[in-house]
Amino acid sequence: MNKIIEYTASMVTSDGIKLAADIYRPITEKKLPILLMRQPYGKAIASTVVYAHPRWYARQGYIVVIQDVRGRGDSEGEFRLFETEIQDGKETLDWVTTLEGSNGEVGMYGFSYQGMTQLYSAITKHPALKTICPSMTAFDLYSDWAYENGAFCYQINLAWAIQLAAETARLKKDLLAYKSLYLASRNLPINDIPISVEEALRKYCPSNFYYQWLNHYENDHYWQELSPQTYFQDIDLPMLHIGGWFDPYLRGTFNLYQEMVKKSRFQQSLIVGAWGHIPWGNTLGDRFYTHKNNNNINELQIAWFDKYLKRKENNNLPQKNISLFQMGSNKWLSLDKLNTDNQTVFYLKSTGLANIRDDDGQLIVNNNQNNSEQEDIIVHDWWRSLPSLGGHASITSGSFERSQLDNRTDIITYTSDFLQEELDIIGEIEIELYIQANTEILNLSAIISQVFPNGEVYNFTQGFAQIKQFNLEQVITIKLQSTCMKLAKNTAVRLSIGMSNFPAYSDINIAEKLEAKPITISIFSGQKIPSKITF
Repeated sequence: MNKIIEYTASMVTSDGIKLAADIYRPITEKKLPILLMRQPYGKAIASTVVYAHPRWYARQGYIVVIQDVRGRGDSEGEFRLFETEIQDGKETLDWVTTLEGSNGEVGMYGFSYQGMTQLYSAITKHPALKTICPSMTAFDLYSDWAYENGAFCYQINLAWAIQLAAETARLKKDLLAYKSLYLASRNLPINDIPISVEEALRKYCPSNFYYQWLNHYENDHYWQELSPQTYFQDIDLPMLHIGGWFDPYLRGTFNLYQEMVKKSRFQQSLIVGAWGHIPWGNTLGDRFYTHKNNNNINELQIAWFDKYLKRKENNNLPQKNISLFQMGSNKWLSLDKLNTDNQTVFYLKSTGLANIRDDDGQLIVNNNQNNSEQEDIIVHDWWRSLPSLGGHASITSGSFERSQLDNRTDIITYTSDFLQEELDIIGEIEIELYIQANTEILNLSAIISQVFPNGEVYNFTQGFAQIKQFNLEQVITIKLQSTCMKLAKNTAVRLSIGMSNFPAYSDINIAEKLEAKPITISIFSGQKIPSKITF
């Protein structure tokens, strides 16, 4: 087995800040390319929650550098969320090319924040950076990360803010604040944040970003300054894009991939598994996707880096540029491009009791059967908000059995007949609803599930939207999370509609509940008002 030298080194930025990194280097006389990860969670962890250890990557013939970003771990300075990563990324690239044994060529990898640091580094157009493998990250920080269709992604954003604030308190040696935040992270205060936790959060949350994000609820200049998309017009590198069907940032993965495919001179490859943000494996939620869904990203990344950093062609890369794990069949699909031409449309139909009986609301293929206008009504009571169950925006992500939840009378369900043949769904799903409501701010949750003959119901994609200036009666269009699903014969499709999905998306706080009134919503369907789902 190749022996690896491991040591810690540091660089000093142009403004005098020392940034620390762990370095893993094979013992060899050869000059080697560098794999760089810049992250805020402690360099010893090195994203091993989803990736192989850096030592494994080093044994594949690379110098691996795992750096603590400014103000995190053993690096000096103040951690200001995303604000310094472009300049620090450029100077880090300058530095790593001077390391002993380096051949001066660099590839980057990592997910989530580590995906963002790749994009920020790419913006510098540094000549040493030859390729990146951004995974589960945002392209537009507002719409791909903090908000979804105008709705604040509450649970994930709050949990992340508390985690980062707790680590800041620990680094500042404020034991009381650290303990308060740590305990809050173990039992997330989703209904109301205690005063002690809020004080610690406001004091130590980097850039006070949690409250900044709440205040900037429109995609304004604040977001544009931080979003990689703003600076990416003439950026071009070969990229391996990695996502998960139940990852909250899949929108970012797809948006970046599609943007690069339009303009790039280089190879752009996309791989999406039936994974959440964490973990990447064969089981998620209540579903076992077989061993074919095992994490294969480490081998793929090495094959990718071998190609672009060592000029070494191999058979470990997929023959086509798109690899999607298809749930249902539990197989990988290899595609040349995302084809959304073959669209399937289901229309909504009921007798007006789709929130009472699970056999009343229907999804039909031929809207000519909708001879009369139908109205389905639900009342949303803030005291019993609809709970989150799996999906992509919950901390506990994935597919779960939800037949009992669908029995609530504040959920309207529409179910197709059992399919006579298999149905393939690939890409983005869109719903169009004709709605009347007594509110100026309308929250809408839409969940698509597979229904089995034994009555079990498993979600496989969802969407949520907040319409902030609702005008009594409107046609609302919502884009759901992209998916790849094969529905078997003798199973059915179900659409479940409600007005909350808490705590995945923001609800009102206790003070606002004092003034809150129930909201009544009507969904209309028929030949002239064809509420529908498009796959």
